[in-house]
Amino acid sequence: MPSRQTRSKDQARPSPEQDWLLLDQQLCFALYASSLAMTKRYKPLLAPLGLTYPQYLVMLALWECDGASVSTLGQRLQLDSGTLTPLLKRLESNGLIQRRRSSEDERRVEIFLQPEGRSLKRRAKPIPAQLACASACSLQELSELTQRLHRLRSELQASDTGR
Repeated sequence: MPSRQTRSKDQARPSPEQDWLLLDQQLCFALYASSLAMTKRYKPLLAPLGLTYPQYLVMLALWECDGASVSTLGQRLQLDSGTLTPLLKRLESNGLIQRRRSSEDERRVEIFLQPEGRSLKRRAKPIPAQLACASACSLQELSELTQRLHRLRSELQASDTGR
């Protein structure tokens, strides 16, 4: 027979149906709140570079693929052109990138790093380690979490297209 203490713990525990409706049980809220905290933590790390977090994401993508088209950047960053265009204009006015029409297809705009944009990468190198320190995670743990989240996103997107 369970002890009185065990029964009271069991009685205090919500049923599985109720568990899933608690805010702290919601994966979406955990991701949302973590994203807010992450963005807030990046702010002082990016300030010396003169970048906002969305601008940093654009620069990361361009450091991987200089000369990418606006549409490719939008797909890579999952941003629509209405969000991406003002970011690109600001980065261009800061002398970090240059937008050019493609010589092959004038409808396509390609984004190229300017020398200052390229050199910014060197200054950004310490940021991942600083973030790992702030998160009390190793770079390996952050990498594993990142890969798991990529898989989660892929599965969610695949289930959305399967309707």
